[in-house]
Amino acid sequence: QLVESGGGSVQAGGSLLLSCTVSGTTFNIRCMAWFRQVPGKEREGVASISNDGVTTVARSVSGRFSISQDNAKNMVYLQVNSLKAEDTAMYYCAMGPSRWPGLSCETSPETYPYWGQGTQVTVSS
Repeated sequence: QLVESGGGSVQAGGSLLLSCTVSGTTFNIRCMAWFRQVPGKEREGVASISNDGVTTVARSVSGRFSISQDNAKNMVYLQVNSLKAEDTAMYYCAMGPSRWPGLSCETSPETYPYWGQGTQVTVSS
């Protein structure tokens, strides 16, 4: 089970810390990722992190978003800074199969079979 939290309404330039709590599985053998989606558009990969800490961040949010994890707490985080109106979306946490050590995780949503319910981020300009 994946449960996201931390979304909300902020003004442009603001920050949020999105959290994803994972339960009911072996947390430390997996890839975790954040995706976002707006109505009428495809789900977009934002960031991913492997069980050994290899991260990816989409170019559209590079320098503003970062992903991290706390294996002891079974949690993954997405720090979102310098928010823009175009960052408004539902943000989803997802879990997928692990990768060989040192390799980054896949970034396509089809790779991830487990999803949370999402947390809404709304940025006003």
